[in-house]
Amino acid sequence: MENKKLNLRFGIICAMILVAAGSRFIPHPPNFSPVGSIALLGAAYYGRRYWAYLIPLAAMFLSDVALNNVVYRAFFGGGFTWLYSGALFTYGAMLLIVLMGAFTLKKISIPRLVASALGASVVFYLVSNFGVWVSTGMYGLYPRTFAGLMECYVAGLPFLQNVVAGDLVYTIVLFGAFELMQRRIPALRLQRA
Repeated sequence: MENKKLNLRFGIICAMILVAAGSRFIPHPPNFSPVGSIALLGAAYYGRRYWAYLIPLAAMFLSDVALNNVVYRAFFGGGFTWLYSGALFTYGAMLLIVLMGAFTLKKISIPRLVASALGASVVFYLVSNFGVWVSTGMYGLYPRTFAGLMECYVAGLPFLQNVVAGDLVYTIVLFGAFELMQRRIPALRLQRA
């Protein structure tokens, strides 16, 4: 019986992460996405730590492959694209967000969720813009100097508000939906020792 409860819980969390990753197909402002929120959801609710890293990363990778080869196909020259430039920085940011969430969301509360969502936004902003600086340095866009890095971070500031908004909205929706489901479906609740 306990195993069925865990399988149901695991399946629901996986489905929520996949649906959230799939929401990237819905038109949205630049950088308004579920990236940080699905990493936090995995960190907070998966019983085994490796699932918290693996499932959100796999969901993002699958949605990236679909987006790159359907929506953005012309941008990539029409050929099949597995990874876009900078994908490893996005995935690295997700892994760091899971790690952060494993510490900040040991106990779920609204202040912890807000702080974690804001922390996820900052981690994503810092890592992704660092990736832009590293990957575009060869094209002369941002010099490979500390000043060039700061210039890159300043150029990314207009996108930060959408990252914050996306992380807050998706965190509220995902965590709120799961908490409501746990109230309506007792099998989703974990027994506290």
